[in-house]
Amino acid sequence: MQAPDPTAQLILFNKPYGVLSQFTPEGRWRGLKDFIDLPGVYVAGRLDADSEGLLLLTNDGRLQAQISDPRFKMEKTYWAQVEGLPGEAALAALRQGVRLNDGLTRPARADLMDAPGGLWPRDPPVRTRLSIPTAWIQLGLREGRNRQVRRMTAAVGFPTLRLIRAAIGDHSLASLAPGDWRDSGADSVAGVPRLAAAPEPVIKAGAATRRPPDSA
Repeated sequence: MQAPDPTAQLILFNKPYGVLSQFTPEGRWRGLKDFIDLPGVYVAGRLDADSEGLLLLTNDGRLQAQISDPRFKMEKTYWAQVEGLPGEAALAALRQGVRLNDGLTRPARADLMDAPGGLWPRDPPVRTRLSIPTAWIQLGLREGRNRQVRRMTAAVGFPTLRLIRAAIGDHSLASLAPGDWRDSGADSVAGVPRLAAAPEPVIKAGAATRRPPDSA
């Protein structure tokens, strides 16, 4: 096992809605420089401007590759608020793989969940229709196609209204507020920092939990 680089940093950032996964702002979207003033750190992976949640940054190229490259199979956990109430057929389709315009998605974890506890309000608020209920799905993916979660839920008939990345591998949002960040510091093991996972959201009764063989 390779010894950890004592100078390596891994920054965990709770990216708010409307912020790009880059330091420079563009148009109406803000950049990371409004929140993180650290020299020499770079984004490991990306998260769309209209999505929220965990974004990792590091000054270590090897860590950046391990986090970003799907070949390392670091599962990314998402909480998606969707329009409508998905049934078992829709969840099964998400688990088994959904046919998108760029091919079939890999097997994934997909379960109904209660609304995440202590969830911050989004700015701007999510637009919902009073006549149509909403639900939350927890998804675990091991690939990272463009706008994948949104396309997957839409493909099974339940458009995503709000999307939050809750975890990347063992690294979780935990108690980070939107716009806040922390350095994983001493929680590093063999150059790949590990954090204690946040408490698991409550999975709704009757929703089967399946671990894919090889599954934002």
